[in-house]
Amino acid sequence: MAIITLTTDLGYKDFYQAALKGSILSALPTVNIIDITHEIDAFNIAKAAFLLKNCYHYFPKNTVHLIGIDTVYSSSNKYLAIKYRDHFFVGSDNGIFSLIFEEAPQEVVELNILQSLKFLHFPLADIFVKAACHLASGGALQEIGERTFEIQEKIYFRPVIEQNTIKGSVIFIDSFENVITNITKDLFTKVQAGRKFELHFKRGETINQLSWHYDEVLEGEKLCLFGISDHLEIAINKGKAGKLLGLKANDMVLIEFK
Repeated sequence: MAIITLTTDLGYKDFYQAALKGSILSALPTVNIIDITHEIDAFNIAKAAFLLKNCYHYFPKNTVHLIGIDTVYSSSNKYLAIKYRDHFFVGSDNGIFSLIFEEAPQEVVELNILQSLKFLHFPLADIFVKAACHLASGGALQEIGERTFEIQEKIYFRPVIEQNTIKGSVIFIDSFENVITNITKDLFTKVQAGRKFELHFKRGETINQLSWHYDEVLEGEKLCLFGISDHLEIAINKGKAGKLLGLKANDMVLIEFK
């Protein structure tokens, strides 16, 4: 069965999400539509990229991932369809793909599907849907666009590495208010080189031991671990670390190795 996933900032209050799904089903009634999320903050491509990057690979090959973030067309924000690791992605060329992909895609086309005047202010339900349904039906990328070799790059704050420190930042706070940083397990292990460490963050808080599980500390105690995303997390056992520790997106964290 064909699968199209949806990652958008449309929310649940308005009719936009329903209109998007209705447009997909009208074009391809047998498709399986999977919501990744519709709760991305408006235009927040970094958050959307983090979520999609950490879940797309759980889906079968040839799944189509439709990204509805910042979809208003402009000369600097074109529409792309991309094949990457045997998955398809349809979205705006606003930098989001550079945040999802770890290497060059297999194939990229700039969509040449004509915009319907009926959907002039809602290209997501028109051009994006036509492209996604074409790919989900087994159609070729070359049939809906012109081949290109460039995607827009977007660079956000990356960890700063020195001999004895890693300076990172909070990139996401999940529904449990676990605080996820931009420090990956591979980076931590490489710089640590077997040394002891201290993790410093807001309000003078520190943690000096990695946990394997959230319940390795007493209920209400703070901990750090590498979660399912392989990024360093700050958490509280049975508690809301983001709120209780006063941490939010873009806050700085520092790891010192000794």
